[in-house]
Amino acid sequence: MKLISWNVNGLRAVMNKGELLPFLNREDPDIMAFQETKMQEDQLTFDFGGYLRYMNSAERKGYSGTMVLTKKEPLSVSYDIEGEDHPKEGRVITLEYEDFYFVCAYVPNSKDGLKRIDYRMHWEDDLRKHLVALDKKKPVIYTGDLNVAHNEIDLKNPDENHFSAGFSDEERGKFSQLLDAGFKDSFRELYPETVKYSWWSYRTKARERGVGWRIDYFVVSARLMDKIKDSLIYDEIMGSDHCPVGLIL
Repeated sequence: MKLISWNVNGLRAVMNKGELLPFLNREDPDIMAFQETKMQEDQLTFDFGGYLRYMNSAERKGYSGTMVLTKKEPLSVSYDIEGEDHPKEGRVITLEYEDFYFVCAYVPNSKDGLKRIDYRMHWEDDLRKHLVALDKKKPVIYTGDLNVAHNEIDLKNPDENHFSAGFSDEERGKFSQLLDAGFKDSFRELYPETVKYSWWSYRTKARERGVGWRIDYFVVSARLMDKIKDSLIYDEIMGSDHCPVGLIL
């Protein structure tokens, strides 16, 4: 089974660039998750033949949003996470299958100056509760743009970014709490010393300069690790400021 996740930074944009469909057809994943779709469902005019589609759009048009394509119909589908004071930003889709739960998420960015760090911490706690509750029923595969580089190996310039969104002590600590709750970062488990990135800033032409961050993940229940054949980062794929990541079971 092949699973892929990609923050496309605008689904229509990546479609117009001609990058998505060739990649989808070539890789032929069983499930493909998207983050930052930036569109409402009634704006979706293209067809993904052979896939069922589940979409969670933000109330604010042109912002956030997630989508999952799946070949196999899930047993159930739910949207968002429980908890108080979460705006409708279309950030989470949970699909239940016979042997596992698949959770696609676009984690809130803490913003420059960590202006949204308090909300990010609240969101992380509720998301972790959601994953732990699912994990008590059956194993979980959690994927998406998690907006955190967990360790110094996961970004090019760690010394300059300890107070930056995505590498603050607070955000890294919440990721550690998730792992401590019974989950594994699949790529880092398989490749403890490998340096690969999944996001590069458009502002500074960072991709051309090799200055990236690994902030897109497949995190799995610890008991699933022996089922994993590979955890992939498709850093050659263009079309977004993120590249796709994958998991082969």
